Amino acid sequence: MNTYISILRGINVSGHKLIKMDALREMITSLGFERVQTYIQSGNLVFQSKQTDEKKLAGKIEKEIIKTFGFEVPVLVIAFDELKKIVKRNPFLKDSSKDISFMHVTFLSQQPTAENFDKIKEVKHREDEFQLIEKSIYLYCPNGYGNSKLTNSFFESKLKLTATTRNWKTIGEIIKIASEK
Repeated sequence: MNTYISILRGINVSGHKLIKMDALREMITSLGFERVQTYIQSGNLVFQSKQTDEKKLAGKIEKEIIKTFGFEVPVLVIAFDELKKIVKRNPFLKDSSKDISFMHVTFLSQQPTAENFDKIKEVKHREDEFQLIEKSIYLYCPNGYGNSKLTNSFFESKLKLTATTRNWKTIGEIIKIASEK
């Protein structure tokens, strides 16, 4: 069995695309996935599956969400081993002056083209910083993510990819849950 993390984009935000976590767990279990757990209400899932194709897993979940809940939700699926690598590669952890409570990772559906990334790599947004490593954008937002212009929508429009962001604490909790599988 392989352990995966599934991250849903834009559910339970401001009363839109509401999905209760118990209903989401039931839906995921109905797809044949095992040891399903959720973390908070923003659509973080940990599950096990014999399947190995992350894009197919994401597509399967997206289709079932439409069927079960009646709306589209972008879904990213990441292998647990890959998430551990993403955590280790965080360049901001090397700087002891940076407070981890202002660190985030924006997960991308695929690596952006160099051309699209070149358009934003020199963008300055106050004190906010970002670095791309493979399919992850590491963010440091010292004034809070809620005050940043480096949102999912910004990255999606500029990079032409699906993006969803999680704070460092959430990523740590997901790692803890997945480690117990």
